[in-house]
Amino acid sequence: MRLKRLFLFAVPASALLLLYVFIVPHDANTPESVSRGQDGAQFLEVSIGREPILPLPPAPQLAPEKVALGKRLFHDPRLSHDNRISCASCHDLSKGGTDRSRFSTGINGAVGDVNAPTVFNAGLNVAQFWDGRAKSLEEQAAGPVHNPAEMGSSWDEVVSKLRKDEEYQASFRRVYPDGISPANIAEAIATFERSLTTPNARFDRYLRGEKNVLSRDELEGYRRFVDHGCTSCHQGAGIGGNMFQRFGIMGDFFKDRSPTRADQGRFNVTGLEEDRHVFKVPTLRNVAVTSPYFHDGSARTLTDAVRVMGKYQLGKGLSEQDVRLIVAFLHTLSGEWQGEVLK
Repeated sequence: MRLKRLFLFAVPASALLLLYVFIVPHDANTPESVSRGQDGAQFLEVSIGREPILPLPPAPQLAPEKVALGKRLFHDPRLSHDNRISCASCHDLSKGGTDRSRFSTGINGAVGDVNAPTVFNAGLNVAQFWDGRAKSLEEQAAGPVHNPAEMGSSWDEVVSKLRKDEEYQASFRRVYPDGISPANIAEAIATFERSLTTPNARFDRYLRGEKNVLSRDELEGYRRFVDHGCTSCHQGAGIGGNMFQRFGIMGDFFKDRSPTRADQGRFNVTGLEEDRHVFKVPTLRNVAVTSPYFHDGSARTLTDAVRVMGKYQLGKGLSEQDVRLIVAFLHTLSGEWQGEVLK
């Protein structure tokens, strides 16, 4: 695994073809044909197995009562010391699963040091948080409770509050024989988070055969997204979230500023020099509605983000046409929540 990661650092763009071989199984003899999409745009029709991006898988089968309990906990500010901050404060489902702020505000007005990632489709991630310090959604769900810049509470305090609520007592007993406990609270929240999938993005529909759902510009944007090597990191069903990568592999992103502790990325977790400035590659699903971008929220718009990626991750000065078309493609990745496309 370590060898694979170092290989990605060394040749992020040119590795694309090899990544197809190792990550996306395909049959070299798969027949191809030229068809027309919306606006008469031509595209090369191939099997899904040869695409670097895969459709979102079906939502996992989850216990409805556990999901409902987790949903209530996710929105409950009593998890914080001052009874004002809930999970939804930073991961607002009406705002793409984020708060659309550069840094989130927690208890007593404390401001965090990293941009809140979207909670939608988080179950597809290889790990949670930008630095990957949580290996599971359960571990992630437990983290903010203790964080002094987020909820600033403790499990003893949270459990004590919830045990005073008879409705919670009954709900927990129906789902967990041992009732309210830190582990059960975290698991219920994680179960709800696993339910937060966003199906039916137009690009998913395209991959499943609805070739008329994309415009000429969107199809050309996807072609350039692939040709420039963006799918070296943003691939699979999550279109990211399944690997770690250094921010600034083709240029020093942090050169003109004093790096913060948060800028050290995964180094803060492992202590390994090779992990300095390494972050979990973020999902691009619903990226059009989750601004600002990057771990530090430094890119205010998708256009800004694409330009930065071209310079520091690909070592390319993308043309204005490249940027415009890639942004058009990225807008096709917005899925649905509760029957409505995320906005």
